[in-house]
Amino acid sequence: MMRRRNDDRPRRKLREQPISRLFPNMVTIAGLCCGLSAIRFAMLGHWDLSVEFILAAALIDGMDGRIARMLGATSLFGAQLDSLSDFVCFGVSPALVLYMWQLNEIKGIGWAVVLFFSVCTALRLARFNTTLYDETREDWEKQFFTGVPAPAGGIICLMPLILNIQYPSLNLPPAIVALHVIVVGTLMASRIPTFAGKNVRIKHDYILPFMIASTFLLVLFIIEPWMLIPILSLIYLISIYFSVRRWRQLKAGSPTLPDSE
Repeated sequence: MMRRRNDDRPRRKLREQPISRLFPNMVTIAGLCCGLSAIRFAMLGHWDLSVEFILAAALIDGMDGRIARMLGATSLFGAQLDSLSDFVCFGVSPALVLYMWQLNEIKGIGWAVVLFFSVCTALRLARFNTTLYDETREDWEKQFFTGVPAPAGGIICLMPLILNIQYPSLNLPPAIVALHVIVVGTLMASRIPTFAGKNVRIKHDYILPFMIASTFLLVLFIIEPWMLIPILSLIYLISIYFSVRRWRQLKAGSPTLPDSE
């Protein structure tokens, strides 16, 4: 019996996709473009625009996953695309922006700091991706991230530049900026538990005060964004202490969690 030639083999017909399933990935790509645009404006010396584009990428990163779940369009492809976008937007762009702003003054050491931060971000994202397929995690463990999330780390990394935009006279030495970037990168790659915001639940009695406070923060962000962002970053860093304490309390009350964890 003669074999069928390769070009005669039946081709698998690709299944058509509704545009609603493609929309979340398009949003993710928009965030990726924001992260890359931040590098372009840094090369032109427009530091405020660079930070704004990274902030826009962070906002988009918080929306694309929720949009995918609302539309029932979650996919493995989308998850991997989101992770790659996070690496560029929060692992590469912030470090390069700081390098072009000030770290280049310490030459090779400044570039080593950029590489360190990017590698820490890659390790953090790789570990996060593996936890998506870990079925042994208990429900209480899902209330926490391991290490500072990439978007938060990318924004906190930019604090020296943001403070300089708000207060031009406050110009930290490159060595202090480098130390700050190293500390943030270490927090991202660490195993410190941090609160996962998407799992936070608001009691009914606190919904109205929460909405009022959120509206106030939104107005303040529109009026004084460069003042508000450092304050929120500081609050987030302080919250790490409480997340560690809460994690230890839940771990102590979980008899099925191995002591070696």
